[in-house]
Amino acid sequence: MEKTTGFLPTNKKEMKERGWKQADFVYISGDAYVDHPSFGMAIITRLLEHAGYKVAVIAQPDWKKDESIAVCGEPRLAFLVSAGNMDSMVNHYTVARKRRHQDAYTPGGGFSRRPDRAVIVYSNLIRKTYKKTPILLGGIEASLRRLAHYDYWSDTVKRSVLLDAGADLLMYGMGEHSVLEIAEALQAGIPVRDITYVRGTVFRCRSLTELSGEYEVLPSYGEIISSKEAYARSYYRQYENTDAITAKRLVEPYKETEYVVQNPPALPLTTEEMDAVYDLPYARTWHPSYDAEGGVPAIQEVRFSLVSNRGCFGGCSFCALTFHQGRRVQVRSHESILREAEQMSREPDFKGYIHDVGGPTADFRHPACEKQIEKGVCSHRQCLFPKPCPNLDSSHSDYISLLKKLRQIPGVKKVFIRSGIRFDYVLAEKDGRFLRELCEHHVSGQLKVAPEHISDNVLRMMGKPSNAVYEQFVRKYHEMNRKLGKKQYLVPYLMSSHPGSGLKEAVELAEYVRDLGYMPEQVQDYYPTPGTISTCMYYTGLDPRTMQPVYVPKTAREKKMQRALIQYKNPDNYEIVKEALLLAGREDLIGYGEHCLIPPQRGNVQAGQRSAGRQRGSRTERTFDSRKKQGAKNMHGRKTKKKTIRNVHKKKKG
Repeated sequence: MEKTTGFLPTNKKEMKERGWKQADFVYISGDAYVDHPSFGMAIITRLLEHAGYKVAVIAQPDWKKDESIAVCGEPRLAFLVSAGNMDSMVNHYTVARKRRHQDAYTPGGGFSRRPDRAVIVYSNLIRKTYKKTPILLGGIEASLRRLAHYDYWSDTVKRSVLLDAGADLLMYGMGEHSVLEIAEALQAGIPVRDITYVRGTVFRCRSLTELSGEYEVLPSYGEIISSKEAYARSYYRQYENTDAITAKRLVEPYKETEYVVQNPPALPLTTEEMDAVYDLPYARTWHPSYDAEGGVPAIQEVRFSLVSNRGCFGGCSFCALTFHQGRRVQVRSHESILREAEQMSREPDFKGYIHDVGGPTADFRHPACEKQIEKGVCSHRQCLFPKPCPNLDSSHSDYISLLKKLRQIPGVKKVFIRSGIRFDYVLAEKDGRFLRELCEHHVSGQLKVAPEHISDNVLRMMGKPSNAVYEQFVRKYHEMNRKLGKKQYLVPYLMSSHPGSGLKEAVELAEYVRDLGYMPEQVQDYYPTPGTISTCMYYTGLDPRTMQPVYVPKTAREKKMQRALIQYKNPDNYEIVKEALLLAGREDLIGYGEHCLIPPQRGNVQAGQRSAGRQRGSRTERTFDSRKKQGAKNMHGRKTKKKTIRNVHKKKKG
């Protein structure tokens, strides 16, 4: 097959320059056109091109103009439609439902050039011009909305996006296998309505008599919009059906003559298949038409990073990875990753730093256990939660070997790990080799980790290990750095307002932050997005794993309180922090004692109250006044005067 170079055509003129009269597929995306393997559009289009199909790209069409969808003409086989690397609603709105003003996937990083609910808008736009051309949906937005789902932005339960988009097929998960099989079927002349057998797809049918083989009928759309219990049961049945080996075909009824059918997930890619995907001839940059606008910001985070794996057996409740990529880890070979690293090292602006080597979780380089390969993942057990499974393979030897090889590439000065590690998985390693390698070679002064919370009740809802496990990791991390003679510190990610977190738990987290001695700059207010256990909890008030009630902070006021408590040192948060403490019955944290979060009145410590405080013999006014200044220092681990049981993040003298 003739090797292709350069970008794929984006209009009829460029198609004509290639000698094309018609493309086989036209790929429409809500992202700007970036031909890099960290972008789903690049992978799918290059894969189809490699298989011999003619593929054109329409990136961020103007959905207000009908002609924008026709710039490449009608494809011979199908339109492929994706919202892009991000869900369009998450891309556009904060958790407070306020419009964002920046989009890293739009040229120049300004206001987004994609519509809300992009796959629906693009598909309906296509149908206005091309009545019969097959439309295939894919990408994260379609994948997580493949069946009925709770929609946070409208606070309603919406139908399968396949129905609202009026599309013919939906590909969920990672689409390499699915798209090639569908392409072969269309090429062979099979009508799209008859392509009902492909794994990793969702289709519509009018009668259950059309289905062959076994299937399981879920609660109907009518049932789940009228009963939150039915919604929770339906969601968890879908969650249990995310493994390619054990999953069944699921059917969701809408009317007597309308059903949405989800086939079992596509089989995971083998190492050889993943290598082939990442060896395709990507341009590895944005389309040159964006040069005048400064390019596409999103590539900066991934340009000098390496994807080494897919899938995640971490099982965090608030993460949609189980629903999208699945729990079975898939990996590239060392040789493939090294080839890409060597190619990267020859780029003119490479400075010697590989920013990341990982994936959803950096240190997952093999399936959780050997049983998963033949029997699939356990439906009712997690690999790491509440404790690591006895069958867990916690060896990091393959990852250690890969990192060593990357460090030896000429021109590489440092290899960082930024996509996140599971600290409980690191602790599960028997010989502790990885922690030493991590601290010695792969931390840039700070290691970002995600304990998320410190209340064990909230952590249980999150599917995360207990706080004691995190504290153990912190101790071992600092012990290792002392042995190595390094000054490297931890930066914890924290989350507010997750289901299970009331004001009591939020105050506990604020006290923990107080004992750390600095105010975290990055706090995630829990965001209910489709496809997660946590979103099911948020909507139903039930834990779908147990069907037990869960407290859910929903009002804007309480969510604002919980977030402000974590950042209580910010003077702008004073009034709402005080309100939260009073509501929680924690007046003991309002005052001048060292354990207090805030003084009795705003500004007291900045005026005459200082002398009054000193007369009481309190040092808190100095602490409160200086906390903002100390915060940045303490984040880097410098020792403060305060000594508490939890003050484990600070560097201690040897």
